[in-house]
This record gives sequence, C-alpha cells and structure tokens, in this order.
Amino acid sequence: MTRRRLLTATLGLTLAAASVIALAGCAPSGASASAPSTNATAASGYPLTIDNCGTKVTFTEAPQRVVTIKSTTLETMLALGLQSRIVGTAFTDGPVAPQWKGAAAKLASLSDQVPGQEATLTAEPDLVYAGWESNVTAEGAGDRPTLASLGVNTYVAPSACKEAGYKPDPLTFDDVFSEIEQAGAIFGVPDRAAALVSKQKAQLQAITPDASHLSALWYSSGTDTPYVGAGIGAPEMMMKAAGITNVAAGVKDTWSALGWESIVADDPDVIVLVDATWNTAASKIANLEANPATAGMTAVKEKHYVTVPFPAGEAGVRNVEAVASITSQLAKLGL
Repeated sequence: MTRRRLLTATLGLTLAAASVIALAGCAPSGASASAPSTNATAASGYPLTIDNCGTKVTFTEAPQRVVTIKSTTLETMLALGLQSRIVGTAFTDGPVAPQWKGAAAKLASLSDQVPGQEATLTAEPDLVYAGWESNVTAEGAGDRPTLASLGVNTYVAPSACKEAGYKPDPLTFDDVFSEIEQAGAIFGVPDRAAALVSKQKAQLQAITPDASHLSALWYSSGTDTPYVGAGIGAPEMMMKAAGITNVAAGVKDTWSALGWESIVADDPDVIVLVDATWNTAASKIANLEANPATAGMTAVKEKHYVTVPFPAGEAGVRNVEAVASITSQLAKLGL
C-alpha cells in the first residue's frame, strides 16, 4: 500500500504524487529475553524478528529512513556511522557528544519534544527508533500497532522496557552492549557494532573505580521533590562501575522520586548532577545551596559536585564515557 493511501485512510492527508513510496510491513514472530539479543537469522541477514518490550517486530531489510526520538537512539546511530539514514530527530536531551557533532549538524529536527503522529509520518520513515516506550503511544509519535499498519516499524531501546520480563533488573553493561549489537543487526552493520562494543569493553576495563567508599546521590531533576537515579537503572550501573555507593540503591526502580528528608538523613558524600538544557547542573546547585534543609549536607557544604550530561545519563553508547568522567571528576575533587 502506498504512503498516500495509508495516510489518506488514517489522517486525511494528501501527499504529492512524487512522494508516494512503498513501505515494508511488520510480521510478528520470534521472541527474546529481557536482555536484548538478536534471533538466529541475524547472522545471515534478514528477515530479523525481535521481541521488543513485548512487541514482535520483523525487519525484512535494513531500515533506510529513520526517525530517532531521544538522544540515546540518535547517538547510537551516529556511533554506528548511520547518520545518512536519519530523516528526522526529536526530543533530544542536549547537544550530541563532540565526536558526532559534525555528523549531526545537518540532521532535521522534527520537534524539541515527542513529535505527534502526523509530524512523524511527514518525514516518511520506515522506522521510528524510540528511547522510551512512551514515545510510541497515541499521545506521542503514534502507537505501535497503528504505525505498523501504516508500514512503519518501531523499535524501543530495550533498556527502557517497562513490562515484567523485559525491564532490566538490574541494568548491566552487558545489557548495554547487547543493545548496541542488536541495533547493529537491525541496521545491517553487525561488524561496526561489534567493533564499537569491543572498544567500549576495553575502555570500561581500563577505568579504575574510586576506592574511597563514597556515597552519592544521582540528582536528575525536580526541586520540591527530587527525581533521582534509583537501584536498577543506568545511574546505579554507572555509579557502581565508578566505585561509589548510591544512597537510593534500595529503591527497586530505574529512576524515582525521593524526599529531601531521606536524602538529608543519608548525607551523601557526593552529588552527581545531571546537566540538561531545561534543568541545568548550575540551577540544581543554586537550589541546593539556597535551601536551608539541603545546604547543610556534606556534599553541598564541600561543593562535592560531579556533572553528567543528560544524554550520557540514560542507557546508551555514552555510559562508559560517563563512568570515566565521574572517576576523573572525583579525583580532581581530591576524593
């Protein structure tokens, strides 16, 4: 079915005849475990079927027109040298890492937030590559069954799966590396993915964790009630690799709201500040130092702050880099 007929049936849109293209549909089959892995056909090519967060997705060929939602998915594609296949980006969490700045410079941005279905389809994608499951819902770029009916595949970063049996518990670097390898299989570049994983494993192995037995708070956002890195997600994984103990490690979630009273009582040695364009590390520091309840914490009094860019704070290709940065910043603080 042509894109014109599909969009006419669902959105009432009219496209110029020159833009009519054929799209490959989704044929559900196969399964995977909660840790992402390719099925047996990946070694020889396509069709490739993946059980992705409970939705079975089949790739009959490598996607060529991709809309990325969130920085993690954009940067995975950039790290794999796939910028020419990106027809639109959306909901990025901050600037891309310097090594990919040139590759990302000419990419079209569909929206600063999650794009709606109409905006997404206007880019004529054959795949929506989402960082969160909520990105591919009726309130976002379109729910997965509807997009599939329009010939648009969807793939959610497996580390972000929420369903029982799919949600990483806890997330590990093996999960992160497997996710990169699965993306390599989907896009038909398994050798690039293998090389990237090999490089990152070596970099991770070379990091010397901090040996000072420091406690830390991963402060993502929020003022009245902070939103923090909890006990089973990317923040916990990275803090553990850096040798610091998460004060919210006992909270069985990836991220969670946590009251200041509990945090003040724990009195962390270090505060890891997530730096986002809409909620900067500097603004968090100002709030911490202005609030009498938090100003007395050891980390605040001693200015024991470590910063992590938002895109590096979620599971993805920048996590190893983030761990190295955390340990380096701790050393500069003399901790």
